[in-house]
Amino acid sequence: MPAPRLMLLDTAALYFRAFHGVPETITAPDGSPINAVRGLLDIIARLVGEFAPTELVACWDDAWRPSWRVALIPSYKAHRLAEPGDAEAADAKPGDREIVPEALTPQIAVIREVLTALGIAIVGAEDHEADDVIGSLAATATIPVDVVTSDRDLFQVVDDARGVRVVSTAKGMRDLEIVTDEVVRTKYGVSAAQYADFATLRGDPSDGLPGIAGIGGKTAASLLARFGDLDGVLAAARTSGSGLSAGQAAKLRDGEDYARRAIKAVEVVRDLPLPEVDRAVSITDRQRRAGAALAERWGIGSSMHRVIAALAHEG
Repeated sequence: MPAPRLMLLDTAALYFRAFHGVPETITAPDGSPINAVRGLLDIIARLVGEFAPTELVACWDDAWRPSWRVALIPSYKAHRLAEPGDAEAADAKPGDREIVPEALTPQIAVIREVLTALGIAIVGAEDHEADDVIGSLAATATIPVDVVTSDRDLFQVVDDARGVRVVSTAKGMRDLEIVTDEVVRTKYGVSAAQYADFATLRGDPSDGLPGIAGIGGKTAASLLARFGDLDGVLAAARTSGSGLSAGQAAKLRDGEDYARRAIKAVEVVRDLPLPEVDRAVSITDRQRRAGAALAERWGIGSSMHRVIAALAHEG
């Protein structure tokens, strides 16, 4: 039997990748799009087969743009908002829905149906992102953890001492990268524990976070190396004799209010009260039958066969 290991899926990141990686010409028997469903099942089969987790959770975005993060930083993910009149926003208030490809939208419900049928736990939290679910599950795990995501924000949960690492899909499923603290240090010049402070100082355009004006990645890393954390950096900017140049100190003072708000938005939540779920990687006869029925309905037989075989530890 494989050693105990928990795998946490950033589910939306994976089904978006699946959608863009599998041709839209892949359809169900009724002609409806099914490429994201097939692609996601193939991804899960690959991950379970390669990394042999004993526990698995599909972490869900109950809110992809939580209201409390927007209250802190109004620009947070604002560039991803659907415009009024978009098909995806037809049943929503203008601007409150993420831009999602039209062919992907109906597949999300099918993904939930398929994961549920297979007994793969789906966990979300009201007004929180999957990142926060991942952060909370990783923080309380008593076994090693693999976080599967393309999101750099989750580098902050990496913890070599506790065996928490990121399996990054940023370069695609053919080039997975195992991100440890050493990898974070090599890439960014900071520890994983400093990554949220680093992202706050530098900014992250992919999340609509501008950062402190005039503070780029190299400067942010240098400041954290000298002063330890965001609080230390901001305190140095207010202290004469800290060694900061007058210009650098002024930039940090000017950006302090932003930084104090942004760090709360950047940091993943690690203490969400989450439901107890069955995380075991396994498959029952009933789940096999449910999966087979859905495979026939949606025309995803080969992908369903692969994921069932992986969950059953076959081959």
